[in-house]
Amino acid sequence: MVQPATPTRSTPTRSAADSHDVIEVRGARENNLADLDLDLPKRRLTVFTGVSGSGKSSLVFGTIAAESQRLINETYTAFVQSFMPSLGRPDVDALRNLSAAIVVDQERMGANSRSTVGTATDAHTMLRIIFSRLGVPHVGTSTAFSFNNAEGMCPECEGLGRATSVDVDRLLDRDLSLNEGAITVPNFAVDSWYWKLIAGSGLFDPDVKLRDYTAGQWDDLLNKPATKIKVGGLNTNYEGLLVKVQRLYLSKDKESLQPHIRSFVDRAVTFSTCRACEGTRLGPAALSSRIGGLNIADCAAMQISDLAEFVRGIDDERVAPLLATLGDTLDALVEIGLGYLSLDRESTSLSGGEAQRVKMVRHLGSSLTDVTYVFDEPTIGLHPHDIQRMNGLLLRLRDKGNTVLVVEHKPETIAIADHVVDLGPGAGAAGGRLCFAGDLAGLRASGTLTGRHLDHRARLRDRVREPAGQLAIKGANLHNLKDVDVEIPLGVLTVVTGVAGSGKSSLIHGSLPGRDGVVVVDQSPIRGSRRSNPATYTGLLDSVRTAFAKANGVKAALFSANSEGACPRCKGIGLVYTDLAMMAGVASVCEECEGKRYTPEVLTYKLRGKDISEVLAMSVDEARAFFTTGQAGAVLTRLAEVGLGYLGLGQPLTTLSGGERQRLKLAIHMAEKAATYVLDEPTTGLHLADVDQLLALLDRLVDAGGSVIVIEHHQAVMAHADWIIDLGPGAGHDGGEVVFTGTPADLVARGDSLTARHLRDYVAGP
Repeated sequence: MVQPATPTRSTPTRSAADSHDVIEVRGARENNLADLDLDLPKRRLTVFTGVSGSGKSSLVFGTIAAESQRLINETYTAFVQSFMPSLGRPDVDALRNLSAAIVVDQERMGANSRSTVGTATDAHTMLRIIFSRLGVPHVGTSTAFSFNNAEGMCPECEGLGRATSVDVDRLLDRDLSLNEGAITVPNFAVDSWYWKLIAGSGLFDPDVKLRDYTAGQWDDLLNKPATKIKVGGLNTNYEGLLVKVQRLYLSKDKESLQPHIRSFVDRAVTFSTCRACEGTRLGPAALSSRIGGLNIADCAAMQISDLAEFVRGIDDERVAPLLATLGDTLDALVEIGLGYLSLDRESTSLSGGEAQRVKMVRHLGSSLTDVTYVFDEPTIGLHPHDIQRMNGLLLRLRDKGNTVLVVEHKPETIAIADHVVDLGPGAGAAGGRLCFAGDLAGLRASGTLTGRHLDHRARLRDRVREPAGQLAIKGANLHNLKDVDVEIPLGVLTVVTGVAGSGKSSLIHGSLPGRDGVVVVDQSPIRGSRRSNPATYTGLLDSVRTAFAKANGVKAALFSANSEGACPRCKGIGLVYTDLAMMAGVASVCEECEGKRYTPEVLTYKLRGKDISEVLAMSVDEARAFFTTGQAGAVLTRLAEVGLGYLGLGQPLTTLSGGERQRLKLAIHMAEKAATYVLDEPTTGLHLADVDQLLALLDRLVDAGGSVIVIEHHQAVMAHADWIIDLGPGAGHDGGEVVFTGTPADLVARGDSLTARHLRDYVAGP
């Protein structure tokens, strides 16, 4: 029976026998959830739909998964909990019949350059054991083949596979003395602790200019190993500047460094392949041992689909069970659409969608049942051809007796759901309500925004735009590209498509960034602290502060949470972080400012009846009605145009999805009137109803005289394009070629690629 579009809070009655067959959610109020009551069937596949900001993630991740994980963590001792992240209790009246939740999300797989696809899936561990048993000559146990172990790693690069070359003149100014600030490395300023260790070491006269140092002093300054010294009465160690920089900054993955230090590393350091191991990370002994003519580095560098074939060709009873397990893992990676990767691919280089699918492999062979798997848009980055395989894997997890909860926008995945929960009707304060819960047929008949758009199709253009020139790419051979020559038309909407791993990103991101007039807008994380939010990132806060200052006759600095107006207790963050010693630290709302971030004096200053804290609590749409003109109005209009009207002005940037980050960057770049925009899957995280708004925005960018190049799998964007460049025919070494260029109508009429088949089915309708 179809539930009404706006269900009441009454709950169904059920017998005691079936009461444990549902997860009961009562009074969920996390973020924008409006006192939500809901029953979710266990051991079924439930898909959560709704516009961006409607509350899907707040319900699935912030409430159900968070409480499950919190309850599991509470079963450990206080000592063990001290090593776990702190999880606060979600704002919900009751959650009953929860099972252990396993979250398979799109978070990057750690900022560690020693982590690879092979180590993340344990495939490399199994491969190491096989080589330790079967490799000729025999060189030792499995640790002898590990680049993360001193026994197996290359002694030159210590298992990183790359060498670093440091430009000393980026670290020092030879024309200055230590007292004059000769050291230009971050955190080594005059009077800093690191500076005092050098200047107070007794090895140098701090008033002598570096160019006048003797050869011995210069070597001590740069290369002296750790040596005990006494500085200011304290016993400590002195290290040469190069030694300390290597330890503090270069031995860590660059993505884990603070932005200003990362910028310094980019300027001062050149990375190159280690000549000793040729990038394999391993020592000579490990590389000498072979199976069937290949060493372990050869195997790790193979495309996973090829490695699976190689492993199947090994026949030895001594490792038969291990070969079977490794073969199953590799086959699962192929089945999940990642056969084009290699085991030596660094985890940090994977996209969000690839990272989520790599994590998924761990669970496919698990013997666990009756657990709750939670997925965050698992189809991101997948061609329609690959979505079918992903759907099969979700169903397999369900059929093992698990509860599968999926946040998703793609109609292909919504279609396989046993149960659909549609939240809305809008975003932010206009969302958080249950619009529908039931089966797919009921959703179609429900009249909700999602139900109305399930069968919506973008039409092919009646007339495509004429190009205003060409952007030529010649001989592109990055990664799997096979000397590709292609001309991208300018002044039109061009969509670059192809299956995952076909070479789309290699072609565009490897050839276009850096060219005049080209602006690349992607989903990479936005650098900034936990203080950063849309208001600060877009520069909107500057206009807001100026308006408050002018209206009240005070200085603008008062309205900065990083300056004079900040609450003294929480320093303008709104939260107080408390160290509980053996227990994990917790973040609590600041009692002094009640999370408002400002002093009481600042909050007495009003702008049209609102204080600065109330303005930052507004959504973009609410703020547009408040700031209708000037620079603030222009910024807010651009944010609304890219589909971020629901976003809170003061919402931390760390809470934004990849798609939201991309659209936020696009809103900023729209003010620059760039000649050519390059977008990477801009439909990520967009509801079906919002895709039309995105297409209209892309049209406006082109009609204003720009060119738009979009890497995209969504058929609506393909159908709406003026020109399509299709790569393939497959992934990895089976891809890397342009298999079609032309209009979408030509592709539908004459194309025979995987893209052509799916686009043909799409425009034909359900």
